[in-house]
Amino acid sequence: MFSQKTFNFLVENRQRNSKEWFLEHKNDYYNYVLQPLTELSIALAPTISSIDNLITTEPKINKTISRIYRDTRFSKDKLLYREEMWLSFKRDKKVYPNYPEFFFVMTPNEFIYGCGYYSATANTMNSIRELILNNDPIFIHALNAYENQHIFIMEGDAYKKSQYTEQTENIKNWLVKKNICFIRKSSDSTLLFSENLQRIINDDYKKIESIYNFFIYAENKK
Repeated sequence: MFSQKTFNFLVENRQRNSKEWFLEHKNDYYNYVLQPLTELSIALAPTISSIDNLITTEPKINKTISRIYRDTRFSKDKLLYREEMWLSFKRDKKVYPNYPEFFFVMTPNEFIYGCGYYSATANTMNSIRELILNNDPIFIHALNAYENQHIFIMEGDAYKKSQYTEQTENIKNWLVKKNICFIRKSSDSTLLFSENLQRIINDDYKKIESIYNFFIYAENKK
């Protein structure tokens, strides 16, 4: 399980910004960061696979688990390590580039999880809009799933001006998005450090299964 030691390590490791310090404390990294992420990845895998059996669920770094090392080659920020770590469940990006994913992200201040796009393409968003405007049954199912839950919030950059003035506000919110994802944010460390975390995320992922299915449907319609 995650604990306060998880964040103590991540914060100090980033502040120290030292390969020597990291190597000296590598057991802390394994015990307080990597092991809990691995356990959570394994616990979520059956639910993820039941939603889409093409999603990679292998609990390894660069498969579902983020690296702690940062690539600083093209960044002005030359800090060597992350203090934000995540799980990412998606199809093989070599075969299915820019597809939607399920995710879990933790920082020293909060954790988030949900599903959607890290960076949806224009073709993807056009496909989504076309299905919405055609009142496709798969979209209606996803819309109902979203509006019948109170866990996840729709997020993503949106166009400032909308050409969909005839649409109801709830539909317009989908249509104006440049990118789209559904996120639960929490700063409840009691939940994050709880044995119930795995069960709650699994249950919540199922609440947005039809939204993920709609995204896959839109990808297949491009």
